[in-house]
Amino acid sequence: MTPAPPRGSSAPSRVPLRGYAVVRAGRASFLLHRRSAAVALGLLLALAGAVVAALCLGESAVSPGEVVRVLLGRPSPDELVVGEFRLPRVVVGLLAGAALGLAGALVQTVARNPLASPDVVGVTWGATATVVGLTAYGVVGSADRAPYAAVGGGLLAGLLVYGLAWRRGLHAQRFVLIGIGISVALSSLTSVFLTRGDGFQAQAATVWMTGSLDGAGYDQAGRLAWVLAAALPVALWAARAQRSISFDDATAVGLGLRLGRIRLGMALLGIVLASCAAGAAGPVDFVALMAPQIALRLARSVQVPLFCSALAGALVVVLADLLARRLLAPTELPVGVVTGLVGAPYLMWLLTRSRRGGA
Repeated sequence: MTPAPPRGSSAPSRVPLRGYAVVRAGRASFLLHRRSAAVALGLLLALAGAVVAALCLGESAVSPGEVVRVLLGRPSPDELVVGEFRLPRVVVGLLAGAALGLAGALVQTVARNPLASPDVVGVTWGATATVVGLTAYGVVGSADRAPYAAVGGGLLAGLLVYGLAWRRGLHAQRFVLIGIGISVALSSLTSVFLTRGDGFQAQAATVWMTGSLDGAGYDQAGRLAWVLAAALPVALWAARAQRSISFDDATAVGLGLRLGRIRLGMALLGIVLASCAAGAAGPVDFVALMAPQIALRLARSVQVPLFCSALAGALVVVLADLLARRLLAPTELPVGVVTGLVGAPYLMWLLTRSRRGGA
């Protein structure tokens, strides 16, 4: 969703841009990108199919009809397998993927760089270093307090990167470079915690830091759902502010826009969402990097479509977890291993493409 032109601008207010439709909700108005809406519908259908497939496939196969019966709350002999064992895991993966996709879209919009994401700029490594350090030294258990530690560590790391990158405004290149530096430092700190901490606790922390949905339940899903519900009004504001953030500082001042506050609000929302996703499912790598670019290329819009990015992130995590469970069955891989296998080549492709573009 793309915002309407700001008041006072020379753009016509009654004639929408080509490929857009005006959507009004009370006093607010938005420019809806038609192709983005079609892509969102397609992603919703694909996500529904992926969820049904994830609930059907496992050590024992369940028919799609029985899965639908369980989802509708009707009696079914597969209620235990689908409703108690598989559904909580799928729900957590769906919500965590949506949070990561939206977080990546916000961070890339603020940084104006497709290489920027919570994975790259230190947020995920902040959550990882905090959980691994506290777990390896026995301060917290690997399951009970780890989500809260992850959220706190991610928030601190994200705010540190933002603060160091701020010099009378946020510069995109400085934001990414400082984030990469903080990520490297936190990665080294994590290695120190793993080698110096208690062996058994460090092993538990190593399992968590791969990013896994194994054992995920409705507790994690409930907390993440509340966070996403609370973030929805801010996300709507961010969708409206996206066009404003694309202006240069001089143009923004002339239009009366406060780019600093807009960038700070969008960055904070992205940091919170990425930290909460890490708290629920661990650091699932590269989802926040890939999902916004997948959505952008499908929608062919000027700005990164936020809603499509959230749907793409959810689809990536659900499909990756399905592959993680069935690829080497009966052995289950952490979902972060699968996203890493896909995301690492994608990151190298992005780096090569950006280098060619700058040549």
